[in-house]
Amino acid sequence: MSDLGSDTLKAKVRKVRALKAKALDEVRFLKSWIENPLKTGAVSPSGPALAARMASYLDVVPGARLVELGPGTGVVTKAIFDRGVSHKDLTVLEYSSEFCKLLNSRYPGLDVLQGDAYALKGELEAHFGVPAGGLEGGLDGIVSSLPLLTRSEPARLALLEEAMTLLKPGAPFIQFSYGIFPPVRPRCGTINMTASEWIWKNLPPARVWVYRKIH
Repeated sequence: MSDLGSDTLKAKVRKVRALKAKALDEVRFLKSWIENPLKTGAVSPSGPALAARMASYLDVVPGARLVELGPGTGVVTKAIFDRGVSHKDLTVLEYSSEFCKLLNSRYPGLDVLQGDAYALKGELEAHFGVPAGGLEGGLDGIVSSLPLLTRSEPARLALLEEAMTLLKPGAPFIQFSYGIFPPVRPRCGTINMTASEWIWKNLPPARVWVYRKIH
């Protein structure tokens, strides 16, 4: 077989493997959603275009401390790494033990924390071994794929405001949503909110909402 034919065959094998991995991720998400729809929220992972748009709001700075909430199968995690973020600079907080195992195997060395994002501050402080309040103003960015709309508006606002206490001034809290309206409406005058264009390549189409503390 010629080198060209061999390269073509290898490319086809890589494509088949990628499609198989994507199909397995779809099955995992659907299974997780069926078992606990309030925790998973979506029936399929975010698409690569949406994931890349979310990651684009992060500033890539050596030694940054970044947190991803609800990484699921790791689509947005990959986009964060593709953005140039080092594995050692990212901690992911995931509720599902199955997804935690998958993330550990898919991204060796990644700091994977199993826990509840709605207890964000306590979970991170315990994980990093710092006293209460020790992480305030210490994060360079939070990327969230949490199904916020499955929670009450007060719970969503409480999560956002807690996240703001952990972020450095001007650092982003990045959240996608399929809805027309913001997934969280911050209190007037405390948090700035912007939205991306619609990501039509994602199914269903989604937008990225970015929140920053006003200071």
